Amino acid sequence: MPATYFTPQVFRFLSELRIHNERDWFNANKQRYERDVRDPVLRFIADIGPRLQKISPHVVADPRPSGGSLFRIYRDTRFSKDKSPYKTHLGAHFFHDNSKASASVPGFYLHVQPGESFVAAGIWHPDPKALAQVRDVIARGSAEWKAVKKTKLPIHGHTLQRPPRGYAPDHPDIEFLKHTDFTTSVRLTDKELCSADFPATFIKHCKTMAPLVKFVTRAMGLAW
Repeated sequence: MPATYFTPQVFRFLSELRIHNERDWFNANKQRYERDVRDPVLRFIADIGPRLQKISPHVVADPRPSGGSLFRIYRDTRFSKDKSPYKTHLGAHFFHDNSKASASVPGFYLHVQPGESFVAAGIWHPDPKALAQVRDVIARGSAEWKAVKKTKLPIHGHTLQRPPRGYAPDHPDIEFLKHTDFTTSVRLTDKELCSADFPATFIKHCKTMAPLVKFVTRAMGLAW
């Protein structure tokens, strides 16, 4: 593996993009974006893939510049009041290989943003079928759900104010059953990302969060 993937140039570009979030500026700096930002991230995705597959052979790290693990830098502004054309962060999703069959798949996620970077895992905004599957397994108190609770991983995401229909309000795990997302995360400093040790740091965090991904994956009837 190269010594580093993320450099101060990544954060410098994203910081400047936040100030100059307009097409003319981006087009004038597109080669810089590809050289200093996109291509190093794609190398990271390609190199980290074999390490992720040791956690689960069903986790995909796709280094294609379009349609792979790296999210597009372009924002979808069709339904947003904010018409800024570009994201001011990078996102890479290491997803379950069932993604072609369903838009709701668990996995790992890397978010790169000046001063706001993190590693996350689990499932975000699952469709109604996937959400029902996860809730039903929690309600049954499966062994894998108990294993997740033993890790004491913080479960993030949106929650309902009232218990979801079909579940007893006094269920011992009712606060988890209210969740509509099942994710956990660890914050990263810019210095950590720029370190030569970052691949090992990333994998360490993924291994720590893997019980949640494994639980959600199995709850949805997918192979782990």
